[in-house]
Amino acid sequence: MAEHPAYLWWNGKLVRWEEATVHVTDLGWSTVGAVFEGIRMYWNAEAGEGFVFRLQDHLERLHHSMKLVRLERRYSVDELTEAVITLLRANECREDTYIQPVAYRSGGPKSLSGYSPESQIYISIRPMPSELLSGKAVHARVSSWRRIADDVMPPRVKNISNYRNSQLATMEALQDGYDAAILLNTQGKVAEGPGACLMLVRNGKLITPDVTSSILESITRDTLLTLAREDLGLLVEERPVDRTELYLADEVFLCGTAAEITPIASIDRYQIGDGAPGPITQQLARLYHDIVRGIDPRRPLWRTPVGMTQLTKA
Repeated sequence: MAEHPAYLWWNGKLVRWEEATVHVTDLGWSTVGAVFEGIRMYWNAEAGEGFVFRLQDHLERLHHSMKLVRLERRYSVDELTEAVITLLRANECREDTYIQPVAYRSGGPKSLSGYSPESQIYISIRPMPSELLSGKAVHARVSSWRRIADDVMPPRVKNISNYRNSQLATMEALQDGYDAAILLNTQGKVAEGPGACLMLVRNGKLITPDVTSSILESITRDTLLTLAREDLGLLVEERPVDRTELYLADEVFLCGTAAEITPIASIDRYQIGDGAPGPITQQLARLYHDIVRGIDPRRPLWRTPVGMTQLTKA
């Protein structure tokens, strides 16, 4: 892919990148209630095919997000699925790719009190090479910022406004010499990282904050819990997690569409395990890697082929 893709999808049709413009005054209040999805297509060079991971689940969550911020849902999941595949094929994507549908308010007064359910949707894409199995681990700190609560803004969906909370925590961590942040919720329990859920391993158990701990209802989190239970036979606990449990854990990692599986080497300068990706983290990363790329043929319903092989033949 060049500096930018040739096309994006906007309100029902492919639009050339340079023609997808709005007036500057359309920005601002229309984006406060905007929601989005982060989706990955993984390229399998040997098969000459790309696979979009859990596309239907992501698009259903987009619909849930739109419902919570009171945006009309103009396009069905099937229509948006076709849009994503059409866009990837039109741009001839033959590399790991990030897919981002964004739904935003397009009607009503441009003010705080202005309200209209009228919505528009665009879908953009960009290259995003995978770091799975790279061995990379990060150093994290527990942020002084607290994760937004469900009675403040809905953390379980991907509302763009929610991510200001994540930005503040990330900026603080980076300025203090860390790679990543971990947010506690208003009850002082572990919530998640900015843009990623969190899991820890202790005494052979996989532990993660439950979905009422001010976390995103993460599709990657759900995937890894399924793999841990069904493939690795691990005991899994979804429950409130104390901050000090992190310091005593054998392994800790972040997980999400962008983060994939990111091992944490230390938290608040407490080394986690031996400071390297732990064995369960590595097993999950290998399972996840092989499934998302179609190397492991199991769970085919999680993968939507783009159809690049047919495009090549044509």
